[in-house]
Order: sequence, then C-alpha cells, then structure tokens
Amino acid sequence: MLLSGDAPLFTLTDAGLYCPAGDFHIDPVRPVPRAVVTHGHSDHARSGHGAVLATPETLAIMAVRYGEGFTGQRQPAALGVRTNIRDVTVTLHPAGHVLGSAQVLVEHRGRRWVVSGDYKRQSDPTAAGFEPVACDVFVTEATFALPVFRHPPAEGEIGKLLDSLRLFPERPHIVGAYALGKAQRLIALIRAAGHDAPILLHGALIRLCDLYGAFGFDLGRLEPVAGRAKKDLAGHIVLCPPSATADRWAQRFPDPVTAFASGWMRVRARARQRGAELPLIVSDHADWDDLCATILETGAEEVWVTHGQEDALCHWCGLAGIRAQPLNLIGYGDEDEADALTPEGAAETAPAATGEAGA
Repeated sequence: MLLSGDAPLFTLTDAGLYCPAGDFHIDPVRPVPRAVVTHGHSDHARSGHGAVLATPETLAIMAVRYGEGFTGQRQPAALGVRTNIRDVTVTLHPAGHVLGSAQVLVEHRGRRWVVSGDYKRQSDPTAAGFEPVACDVFVTEATFALPVFRHPPAEGEIGKLLDSLRLFPERPHIVGAYALGKAQRLIALIRAAGHDAPILLHGALIRLCDLYGAFGFDLGRLEPVAGRAKKDLAGHIVLCPPSATADRWAQRFPDPVTAFASGWMRVRARARQRGAELPLIVSDHADWDDLCATILETGAEEVWVTHGQEDALCHWCGLAGIRAQPLNLIGYGDEDEADALTPEGAAETAPAATGEAGA
C-alpha cells in the first residue's frame, strides 16, 4: 500500500491510479466504470470506459481517434471549473502538453493532490500554457528526468529546419512528428517563422490537423502528399508519423532530408537509430530543469513519480528534502509507440504495406 500522511487519496489498481473517495481512475490503462483523462495521447486516453471526464478538446480528440462511441458517457469539464464527484472535488488546470491537456487537482478533506499527466513548460501556440498548482502531493511524469535533458528553445530548432530548406531547396524535408500535438505545434512554429508555403501531410495527420482548425487554430495551407508527382515534392516540408520515415511510404521522395522532432534527439544514438539527418530537439515534455522547478513551485510535501526516469527524480527530491516514491506504472510510454495501437495508428502504418494508402 502506498502511504501519504494518514490516508492516501490515491492508490494503485491493475487499471492504474485510483481515487477511492471519488470512485474514479485517472488515465486508466484498461476499461473502468469512470475515468478522468488528462489528454488525448493513446497511452493515457483509451476507449471502452463507462464514463469519461476530460476537457472538451480531449473528448473531441478521443472521438476522432476511437469513434463517437468511445465511452458510454462524456462529461466535458472546462479548465478551472470545479466538479464534485462523490466526496471529492475535481478541477482541471492547463498542462501545456497538447491541445486540451490538463492536470487534475483533487481536493478532499482539506488535502490537495495534483496528478499532472504529461506536461511541458515551454511556450506552445497550440496549447494552453502550463500553470503550477499548489498542492500537498504532486504526481509527476519523468520522461526526461535526467540532467542531460535540457531542451533548447523550439524556435531555434525550427530555424535549423528552415535553414536546411534554404540550403537544399531541391530536396523535400520529411519531418517525423507525433500525430497529436507535435505535428500541429511544428506547423504553428514554422508559420510564425515566416514560412507560408504549403506544408504537405501524411494522411494519418490530416484529421487531427482539421480538428485543431475546428478549435480555431489557423495552421495555414496544408495539403496531402497523396496524388503528388515526385517532381512536385521537392522543396516542401512534409510532416508524417515517426514510423513513416523508415517505411515504403518515404521511398516516393527524391533524395529527402529526413528530420525527426523529439526531445530524444538530444541523444545522438537515438538520432542515428531514427536515421535522422536533421535531428530537431523539440519536446512536448518538461526537461530536467523544468521538472525540478515545477515540483518546488507546487510546494508539495510529497511527490509520486510516474513513467520515465523515476529513480533519478526521486533521488533529487530526497536531496531537496521532499518525500518521493516511484509508482512503476505499466502501460505508459512514448506516444509514437503507443499510438501505433490505436485505429489511427493502424492508418499511420498502412503505407508500410501498400506504399500509398493513408498518405
């Protein structure tokens, strides 16, 4: 049993993090009667729950990815609005990760717990900015919880991409980016840097880019790769799921510059593994400095650490005089790998077999 003070507000079940007083799970890894979902990535948002409470944007994302019947009941909750669930009060606060992402503040008998989901502190024109929330216990991710991970400003990485495009105007630039959040953020940053030419999309990215447009984000001229002749691909920026850069879909491009946008590009071995000629260190997760700063800003007396470099962050907490423990949750991971399990992910990988479908 996990301990925190006299009685923990959360415990672990086979489905994940569970709040007995509210009788709900947060980001459960299997179907449960009631779920609170922090964001739309498929390692956090799964179908089949009896009821789902989330931001309207996350519910819309889940409907796009899983179909309209992904849950028995949708309960939209706007950011900052308090919702009573049995004996607890739940309030969603911005997490800065992707469109609709939220931290979950749970209040019960004078105690405040925050489950952060995934979050980042860098600015993002396509997501509401992260807001630190004061709490007694903070549940944090640890994806990049090692001192080596210090993410540079994303604008500088976009500058590298555009510099390469100017240097090699005859070559298409294929950028591997997660379908939800990363792709749209890259497009918005590219537009902010003054590049207004059409950006070409792999078919698996189109529906989510359209959804961002429905929520008011102007991503400029986006066109599908499908149907274009090879001679019409040169000099364009092309976005696709990371897996597509190495499959038959990518073979249509003449002498491409292959890029990959991820915090993992800080690690040269990861960049080589991905075959990235142009590694772009653009992450939608907090880096080491931001993880540590966030913990201190919450004022939490205890920290629970999930999915990532748990031991390193727990050790840092101990040195800072904060109680900490790893949760060792199973079922969370890299969005690219997790999204391959969704119906949309199946569409993303289809070109590997056909060379055309889903482009």
